[in-house]
Amino acid sequence: MRPSSQRWTVARLGCAQTLAWASTYYLPAMLAVPMARDLGVATSMVFAAFSLALIVSALLGPLAGRAIDRHGGRPVLVGTNLWFAASLAGMGMAQGPVGLFAAWALMGVAMGSGLYEAAFATLVRLYGQGARGAITGITLIAGFASTVGWPLSAWMELQWGWRGACFGWAALHLLVGLPLNGGLPGIENAATGQNAPAPAPAPAPAPAPASEKATQALPTPAASDAPHALRTAVLLSFVFAVTWFTSTAMAAHLPRVLQASGTSLQAAVAIAALVGPAQVVARLLEFGLLSRLHPLLSAQLAAAAHPVGAAILMVVGAPAAAVFTVLHGAGNGILTIAKGTLPLAFFGPAGYGERQGLMMAPARVAQAFAPLLFGLLIDGVGAAALWVTSLLGVAALAALWMLRPVVRQ
Repeated sequence: MRPSSQRWTVARLGCAQTLAWASTYYLPAMLAVPMARDLGVATSMVFAAFSLALIVSALLGPLAGRAIDRHGGRPVLVGTNLWFAASLAGMGMAQGPVGLFAAWALMGVAMGSGLYEAAFATLVRLYGQGARGAITGITLIAGFASTVGWPLSAWMELQWGWRGACFGWAALHLLVGLPLNGGLPGIENAATGQNAPAPAPAPAPAPAPASEKATQALPTPAASDAPHALRTAVLLSFVFAVTWFTSTAMAAHLPRVLQASGTSLQAAVAIAALVGPAQVVARLLEFGLLSRLHPLLSAQLAAAAHPVGAAILMVVGAPAAAVFTVLHGAGNGILTIAKGTLPLAFFGPAGYGERQGLMMAPARVAQAFAPLLFGLLIDGVGAAALWVTSLLGVAALAALWMLRPVVRQ
């Protein structure tokens, strides 16, 4: 596929992912309070319904990945726009807890087959081992999902109420998201332009382009080395689970953590806003300088960022709040990419979607419980709760150091 065509694909998919994340993951932050007030339930119940959606998405992720492996990403992603629109419309029509939980459960179906994992699998299905740059590209664009989503949700809620905001996001999925995903290329053979079957192992390795040399710097495990492959998959699943726990906990409680460390409310809100730019800058580094390294090395550097920043904050206190926030955001930005590039580097493109869905299932479950558990930790020990996420980060770093691919025979 021509480079210009690949850039256009990345742009379309990145914009569609921005819409998907803004209307799901970042929705409760703006609408949970008015939603709970109008429905006569506690705000925690809205977040419990959100957790249900994440658990449903964890269960369906492998099925969506398998479908992308077989049929390509376009039909799956187009279908998720319809699911997103239906769940948001159902949320806007909810009259009580039953309708609320039903709408979020339906949202979980869409999230399990329409967020980053599905987008990464789509790119791997199209570009194979050369998908690393494309994966980085869509995360660069969708890194602004909170920057776009939070103000737009707040504006729609102010203009039309929270129900109108849900209907507005549903309309955007039909009018914007559906055409974006519908315009993605099908599964093509680069030589003929015709539909092609799933990638099969070549009889002999072809010379790797310069952009792929870093990805191939460390060998991948042989297909016959099942124990090694299982060990690698388990370690990666652990890394994804603990890092997503920390990422979600910070997304829900970062301003509160900064306040607990001695930062004023106004400063905490302003400093927390640095996470988005830090993520994007780190992803630009991954796209440029770090693209010369194996993604495992990038992930190791990223996993160390949160523990180092937290240690500085614990020792120095409020004056180091910005340093901690930037380090956390930068590490999280690269780790998001690593969730797509590490499975590709270790196992190759064959069966990527289903394998990644299985490895990300524990991360979805950890993500579902992160806001509640970390909130209880802050209630109990204040800013010292960061020692828990720091230890998780150190454990993730240790797991990444334990990954030792064997030489393919």
